[in-house]
Amino acid sequence: MIHFAWPWAFALLPLPWLIHRFAPPALAAEEAALWVPSLDPFAEVRHELSRRGTNRFLLLAALLGWLLLIAASARPQWLGAPVELPRSGRDLVLAVDISGSMQTEDFHLEDQTVDRLTALKSVAGDFIDQRVGDRLGLILFGEQAYVQTPLTFDRQTLKQLLDEAVIGLAGNKTAIGDAIGLAVKRLKPEEERQRVLILLTDGANTAGRIPPLKAAELAAEEGLKIYTIGIGADAMEVRSLFFSRTVNPSTDFDEKTLTEIARKTGGRYFRARDTAALAEIYSLLDRLEPVEGEEEIYRPVTELYFWPLSLTLGLAVLLIVLQTVPVLRRNA
Repeated sequence: MIHFAWPWAFALLPLPWLIHRFAPPALAAEEAALWVPSLDPFAEVRHELSRRGTNRFLLLAALLGWLLLIAASARPQWLGAPVELPRSGRDLVLAVDISGSMQTEDFHLEDQTVDRLTALKSVAGDFIDQRVGDRLGLILFGEQAYVQTPLTFDRQTLKQLLDEAVIGLAGNKTAIGDAIGLAVKRLKPEEERQRVLILLTDGANTAGRIPPLKAAELAAEEGLKIYTIGIGADAMEVRSLFFSRTVNPSTDFDEKTLTEIARKTGGRYFRARDTAALAEIYSLLDRLEPVEGEEEIYRPVTELYFWPLSLTLGLAVLLIVLQTVPVLRRNA
């Protein structure tokens, strides 16, 4: 249905009549004292303006233009059918490791060997798409931690900013404790909102001012649940000119600390050794943190003000043409 956002604009409808009724005629005194040598031009103009049909048309066109202008000022809108949106009341933040070790190419994606961050981006996109009703945030950390995306319902923007993350942008070391501390600071307790942090890293804490377990204790005190995901394969084949050998790319991985962080905050620890395991973990997180809650009613709004505004402009051009053409003919 049609709805006017600013209906009080219709109060301006009688404004032209009020001006005509109560405002003094413009330049009345000067016009009374005007002297001309001949009255022939005025007689010709009087003769043209005396045609009642033309005058009536011009008056109706002017009134219609004013009505359309007021209608445009009232901001007409088309309200669509109500749409029910799920609302979970959950704040969920992804803390993604972009330290130098994330460039290790021990994951496979579509038959190609890719680095850990590329595999994470590919799988995390589907997980983000499914978080309808959640407020999402993104923290990137390396040697330092910073908020890339504050809490928002805009999932597409968050996915885009995650895709634009670059390895080493925040330094080559890993500050897990600082990332958790930043999440605790950003995820302030709110009534009836569940707060969840998903921490994704491939190494051990090698930088930062806050020890990871101390940060986990602060998170537990604030009611922040942390799910930790360790990324990295156990074996990777390294080829040289003459032979190849198998190495463990996750020798520096601190699985014990990540497990303890999750335990202290009531979350869980997962290990992603390949892309399939990472996708399975995200699927499991969907079941652990389901998108549920009260439904919210949303009505799509389409602005319509440009239609009456365009018609008003067209009428104004028409009136100018109708009043200018006779004058041009007389002067021709």
